[in-house]
Amino acid sequence: MSTISTRAVPASSSTRGQINGILFVALFAAAVTRIAAIPSIAGLGISPLIVGIVGGMLYGNALKDGMPESWAAGVNFSARKLLRIAVAFFGLRVSIQEIAQVGLPGLAESLLIVVSTLAIGTWAGMKLMKLDRDSALLTAAGSAICGAAAVLAFESTLQSKPHKSAMAVGSVVLFGTLSMFLYPALLRAGILHLDTTGVGLFFGGTIHEVAQVVGAASNVSPEATHIATIVKMTRVMLLVPVLLVVGMWVSRSARTATGVHGEAAHAPRKLAVPWFALGFLGCVAVNSLHILPEAATSTLNMLDTFALTMAMTALGIETRLSQIREAGPRALTTGLILYVWLFAGGLGITWLVQHLLG
Repeated sequence: MSTISTRAVPASSSTRGQINGILFVALFAAAVTRIAAIPSIAGLGISPLIVGIVGGMLYGNALKDGMPESWAAGVNFSARKLLRIAVAFFGLRVSIQEIAQVGLPGLAESLLIVVSTLAIGTWAGMKLMKLDRDSALLTAAGSAICGAAAVLAFESTLQSKPHKSAMAVGSVVLFGTLSMFLYPALLRAGILHLDTTGVGLFFGGTIHEVAQVVGAASNVSPEATHIATIVKMTRVMLLVPVLLVVGMWVSRSARTATGVHGEAAHAPRKLAVPWFALGFLGCVAVNSLHILPEAATSTLNMLDTFALTMAMTALGIETRLSQIREAGPRALTTGLILYVWLFAGGLGITWLVQHLLG
């Protein structure tokens, strides 16, 4: 009887510690959400996700000794499992009808930007900057698809270390914020020669975060903002096929590595297919069919943003600045290479799309 009780107590204690850890992250995320709502911060297009990872990193590196060790399981749950659920529900922000509004030009712009940016970012990160595969892919994904949300989705698929996600998010913050102010300024100065549709395609196709796209395009016109937002959400939609391809690639790479190292080459390997991506697709279908009332969709989107903020905060808590310093400059340079491509290549793709498909 005594043996059973000694096993039960640690299990109960572990569960209680995990719940406390989740509650701690939730309270932290609530504070982060309030901070992100401050007009001076919200005006910069900085989402709660970004504030969450910065706040989490500050806590994790300066004050983590004050958190009980048993809470670490709850922090890890928020950074992993809750993350997958939140990315799936992100699909409620996209609908097939909205994507159809910009038609073939918007789809072509999004597809060409995403594929080229992922390819260039992975190549430049691994070959030029000598980054590991995961760091290069995370940085490329943040630039190519939808900023921090894409980094989170790829982090879950690759099962990479938190500090690699933090580096990628840093790139998104820096260059996405720069775009938000630079693009409208260049347009007003007459350096960018784009009509309203061109502005929507270019801004929506090349700026990193959804909030940054809206912030930049709102300085032009409501119509440009509408087109840019739809093009941006089309890029978000491409997260699903990209994650499925990356998942299969990771699985094949793992099998190849097993064979090379002389281990059980024929042992069954778990396919790294991100099933939460299929959940994302399901949510897009639900949103497109208008099954849910608008108020319910709005509430779910608000809760989803909070869950993503919790995940980012938890990733920040698990991140160590010493790990970032090792590859920080190389990751940032990769982000700069991608930024130059998004600007120059994005303008070229926008011109091509408008003239051939417009």
